[in-house]
Amino acid sequence: NASILVAGGGGVALNVTRRLKNMGSWVWQLQRTDVRRKEIEGMMALVAKGDAMKPADLQKIMDGIEEVDAVICSLGGSTGDASVDSEGNINLINAAIKKGVKKFVLITSLGCGETKDAIPAKAYEVLKAVLLEKEKAEAVLMAQDKMAWTIIRPGGLSSDPATKTAVLTESTKVAGSVTRDDVAMMAVKAVFSKKTDGKVLACFDKTKTYGPAEYTELII
Repeated sequence: NASILVAGGGGVALNVTRRLKNMGSWVWQLQRTDVRRKEIEGMMALVAKGDAMKPADLQKIMDGIEEVDAVICSLGGSTGDASVDSEGNINLINAAIKKGVKKFVLITSLGCGETKDAIPAKAYEVLKAVLLEKEKAEAVLMAQDKMAWTIIRPGGLSSDPATKTAVLTESTKVAGSVTRDDVAMMAVKAVFSKKTDGKVLACFDKTKTYGPAEYTELII
């Protein structure tokens, strides 16, 4: 059974943990506080207490886990303070490399990199501070060659139940909204699929796209 560290405070990470536990994986979820401890432990996962902004915290967490096969990371800040989007993610990427992690799945956002023009200009301006910081983390992950990686860029997130109509595509021109649970489902599929290695993938619900809807779905 795989040993996986999940990083992220919100709904995507919690859904990733739940899905991994349902598959029988060993799961640790990185948390700065104990607010979600009961919920995480209720899923039979373990809380890894620490702050991604503090490399020493991450080192301690990694040292405390015998083997970490993969990391699924959805860490994110806010437009007011987006430092975790770059620094926090980069700290975790570096800690994963040092630990000998085999695969790292980073969940960022549509609007990053080549998908800048896929989202409405107004949305880009609102999210620009966060997107530019996420891009820095993406660049670090793509530049290293010590572990396999996948970057998933979801569109606008909703907390609705999973629709199971989400897709992954290498197209940079299409955008759309998607549920947090569908993103989690795709991240879990990606972590176990060699087809996603070294790929940057947009994620959206195929029934909720806007803009040109021509794309090739990556089936995993």
